[in-house]
Amino acid sequence: MTTFDTARSAVVPVDAEAARSAQDRQGQLTKPPGSLGLLEDLSVQLAAIAGNVPPPLPEPVTIAVFAADHGVVAEGVTAWPQDVTVQMLANFASGGAAINVLARHLDAHVTVVDVGVATDPPAPLPTVIDRRIRRGTRNLVVEAAMTRAETVAALDVGATIAAEAIAAGSRLLVTGEMGIGNTTAATALVAALTGASPETIVGPGAAADAATVARKAEAIRSALLRVGSDQDPLTLLGELGGLEIAALVGYITAAAAQRIPVVLDGVIADAAAVVAVALTPEVRGYLIAGHRSSEPAASRALEHLGLTPLVDLHLRLGEGSGAALAVPIVQAAARILGEMATFDSAGVSRKLED
Repeated sequence: MTTFDTARSAVVPVDAEAARSAQDRQGQLTKPPGSLGLLEDLSVQLAAIAGNVPPPLPEPVTIAVFAADHGVVAEGVTAWPQDVTVQMLANFASGGAAINVLARHLDAHVTVVDVGVATDPPAPLPTVIDRRIRRGTRNLVVEAAMTRAETVAALDVGATIAAEAIAAGSRLLVTGEMGIGNTTAATALVAALTGASPETIVGPGAAADAATVARKAEAIRSALLRVGSDQDPLTLLGELGGLEIAALVGYITAAAAQRIPVVLDGVIADAAAVVAVALTPEVRGYLIAGHRSSEPAASRALEHLGLTPLVDLHLRLGEGSGAALAVPIVQAAARILGEMATFDSAGVSRKLED
């Protein structure tokens, strides 16, 4: 079995009994029922994931940034040159990107993985993990972006990175990515797996103008026609996805296999989550939507998954930025359930019954 297959086989549903116990405890805390809103729901989910009430504090935190390039840029779907991917790889390595700043704020560890960048950096990047499978994907409009073997290899990379982070002590995993053209691939996957039409969910990605967005929609439409509608999720991932998207599918699934919560970032991670849940439905219980990306496909993916984002700041950067901003909220939810006094322990009177 591959590393990814081993992880898939280990995924179990979250603990329903722990969820009920956490819900009961929420009702005993010194507050009106439901007054902490999504924090209450999140604390129950964390307890169900851990199988323990209260849940352990979800730290240390690892943010994994998977980088890869996309052949579909040949269709004019982005305003940015492909060289930006490798340039940002160097920026991550030197600590200058937005995700590095946010990680320092959180005291989180950033792991950067080259899973398919098209060009070599001008100088060695010793802090970047080299797991490059190929130099970018093929053009998904005219052929499969990845072969089955390449797809499986990328799934294994992501699963291995997650397993290594957890073995090193991480108790919360955050998704990150970088790749010029990757919103096209992600949107194609969301359209294929949710039934949405490309025109309704395509967005500007990295600040594309109207003409570029139109080319993007046409590229996705053409790719969907080429692939057809009767394909399994793994085939669709290879036909329409990207190496970093496949790595995220593996990363998410391997975290679920070890009962570790995963905070999703924007549209790329959301698309990966749709694939992961299509392949292994039990993964759904381990997912936390960090934020609502301004990309329309992200909202469609979250709706399909039934996930409510924790923050909505109109972000569309990627890198893990929105998910990182949600980490303190996730940790606060665990602390509320574990540290807040009950009515009995605090000697506080309960609500009068009608």
